[in-house]
Amino acid sequence: VQLQASGGGLVQAGGSLRLSCAASGSIWSINDMGWYRRRPGKQRELVAVIISGGNTNYADSVKGRFTISRDSAKNAVYLQMNSLKPEDTGVYYCNIVVNRVGRWGQGTLVTISS
Repeated sequence: VQLQASGGGLVQAGGSLRLSCAASGSIWSINDMGWYRRRPGKQRELVAVIISGGNTNYADSVKGRFTISRDSAKNAVYLQMNSLKPEDTGVYYCNIVVNRVGRWGQGTLVTISS
């Protein structure tokens, strides 16, 4: 099983980015899907999670700006990031529970310029 993340980049403050992450390989079940980030000088933190029933949870710092969604047919999770701030800069990682095991994507760099 592999996770492939994409969508990072450099944008100005106030801009938007959409991250994508898809699982591939021998998959018989997918449960929770989420995005984490590691900002400079900080530990990795949860950004948003969407469980198999569709409920979502967000870090307080991104509520109202970020939206997590999933496409079960594509084994994919997305993170729409709007109104980006310089403090959103960091490496973003997807995590998908595949076959009851949490798996990480390779990380995608998001840089927000002021």
